[in-house]
Amino acid sequence: MDLHDLKRKPRGAGYLDDQFLVAMPGMLDERFARSVVYVCAHGEDGALGIIVNQKQQMRFPDLLVQLGVVKEKEAIHLPVETRDLVVRHGGPVDRSRGFVLHSGDFVVESSMPVSDAVCLTATVDILRAISAGRGPEHALMALGYSGWGAGQLETEIAQNGWLTCPADPELLFGDDIDSMYDRILASIGVDVTHLSSVAGHA
Repeated sequence: MDLHDLKRKPRGAGYLDDQFLVAMPGMLDERFARSVVYVCAHGEDGALGIIVNQKQQMRFPDLLVQLGVVKEKEAIHLPVETRDLVVRHGGPVDRSRGFVLHSGDFVVESSMPVSDAVCLTATVDILRAISAGRGPEHALMALGYSGWGAGQLETEIAQNGWLTCPADPELLFGDDIDSMYDRILASIGVDVTHLSSVAGHA
């Protein structure tokens, strides 16, 4: 599934929308080792999600300068919460493009609701708003996304590649990215030492 499919897809049509995918030891793709993916869309044509627990080296102010949202001399005057925003590695697809997962209190024409609490926006409008301190209460920025073709994600789940569970906005937008993997598993009562025997849904 690509972004064009996501825009055409009716809200709530995919049964894994607004779910976390937690990579299991059986995950064959090393790029997703110990990753947590937030599923933005899932349907018959495939799935699209954002890895939310892998950090980029690039700082958010540097990204804003690179994209021409602010000038370099303006970057040092950004609000503290904007300067400290961590840029995530959202996935292997379209890694030069930015995606913002955010709370539903901020919506522009291009925003795509994933749930009542979470939206996905992939246009520069939201970056301008965040840089000016007028953005959503909660937001995370990622470069790239993760995509699966028709039936591919279902196959990976059946092969014990992923554990799925409902997404918690507090965990999604939490500041402690490094411990997100373990905290999500703990929140659904999964012991990390027993992961090899876990399959399917929580």
